[in-house]
Amino acid sequence: METTAAPIAPPRTVAEFEQWQREHGDEGQYEFVRGQIIPKPAMKQNEFYIVKFLNRLFINTEAFRQGDELLQEGDSYVDEDRKRIPDLALFSTEQIRAARQGVRTSTPFAIEILSDSEKENDIIEKIQDYFDAGVQLVWYIVPKLQKIYAYTSPDDIRVFRGDQIISAAPVLPDFQFAVADLFRE
Repeated sequence: METTAAPIAPPRTVAEFEQWQREHGDEGQYEFVRGQIIPKPAMKQNEFYIVKFLNRLFINTEAFRQGDELLQEGDSYVDEDRKRIPDLALFSTEQIRAARQGVRTSTPFAIEILSDSEKENDIIEKIQDYFDAGVQLVWYIVPKLQKIYAYTSPDDIRVFRGDQIISAAPVLPDFQFAVADLFRE
């Protein structure tokens, strides 16, 4: 007589998802949104220049001198049903200490690099999730167009390109640059 294993119920909460993730840790990186496990592809090598530019700029900020970090592909929690993984995210020293103690934290400033696989609806949902978590600023960098979309709310967007100066104020007032400098060879 052949027996079949009972189907495993899909995770419904971030806690259940993280348990699932511990059991399937070698299967990649995922975001979790209201019961959906969403594969999060790793950053592509042709995007490394963006991370390098932003990190080198960040080390000149007051936030960096105080111990804050601009971290790559780290968890940012929205609520019990959602966890996102920004390409880059600001975390304060206090948040990093709290995370070490098991407290789930959310970034105040998320940076995403548009990937070829993302669709407009995915972007809209991700931005909404960030603001639901209390994010104050989201940058969506679009390398092919050499533009940065700066969101101060899900509905308040400003587009920066060329020699325009983009600033991460009020989150990081001393983190600013001309957009063209990011895309310069």
